[in-house]
Amino acid sequence: MTAPYPLIAPYDRGMLDVGDGQSIHWEVSGNPEGKPAVYVHGGPGSGSSAGVRRHFDPDRYRLVLFDQRGCGRSTPHAADPATDMRHNTTGRLLADMERLREHLGVERWLLYGGSWGSTLLLAYAEAHPHRVTEIVVNSVTTTRRSEIDWLYRGVGRFFPAEWERFRDGAAAANRGDGLLTAYARLLADPDARVRDRAAADWCAWEDAVVGLEPNGAPAPYSGRPSAARLAMVRIAAHYFAHGAWLEEGALLRDAGRLKGNPGVLFHGRFDLASPLDTAWELSRVWPDAELIVVDDAGHLGSDGLRARLRVALDRFASDS
Repeated sequence: MTAPYPLIAPYDRGMLDVGDGQSIHWEVSGNPEGKPAVYVHGGPGSGSSAGVRRHFDPDRYRLVLFDQRGCGRSTPHAADPATDMRHNTTGRLLADMERLREHLGVERWLLYGGSWGSTLLLAYAEAHPHRVTEIVVNSVTTTRRSEIDWLYRGVGRFFPAEWERFRDGAAAANRGDGLLTAYARLLADPDARVRDRAAADWCAWEDAVVGLEPNGAPAPYSGRPSAARLAMVRIAAHYFAHGAWLEEGALLRDAGRLKGNPGVLFHGRFDLASPLDTAWELSRVWPDAELIVVDDAGHLGSDGLRARLRVALDRFASDS
């Protein structure tokens, strides 16, 4: 099986003021003269991961990682209940990516990401197709309201006890405006005990959804450090309660804008968090994309999926 590349340190990093009192953390690794690529992390609110560097040939790629607003090393941090979430929206994240590209002097770059990251990078690519060379995605999502409803209600048919606990965790804060809005309210509560309990209930649900995957990790959400977990859950509840400020089905409807941009879509057959049909639908309306279904993977991937991912990135590294 294809092994990952060695983990290398970034050669440059910094904080970029993107307005609204927000600064995003960025770093660059690999070859300063290499092919530009950017990793768009998931969550929303998970922050970047150093391990992503191991997917990219350091001799041929100039890899950019950044933390989206409110998470990772970006400031202000969403774990602080005083952090105003009004300026954390999909449209602003797209503008941040463009500002970062310009700041780093990148003309065009390859986009890589998964889960929420796939939604954000698809929205970016459809808005700025001339800034994109190729697109590589795993765990494809477009964050339609139907997909959000599946993840936070529909898939509960497989985990009825766990979903009932998730629902009941926000019952006291639900004012008839929905479960996710209730969680968003709890995550902004001034009482740290209320915030911690809400984050724990949310992550227990997320852990349950991926818990049956053949190659998953134990407690992938609950096991995060406290501040990172709080920020992730607060940002995720904020985004999903608002349908990510995307018109329903817009990313599939506008996939024709990706014409000429080659892409590879990797998706685990056992992904209960974001079922395969979304990746299938996207591949049907984006003729330049290849869909690869990995039979031993779920939402969190597998060694087999990561090996195929590296092959795709190696192939694109040779393209101009």
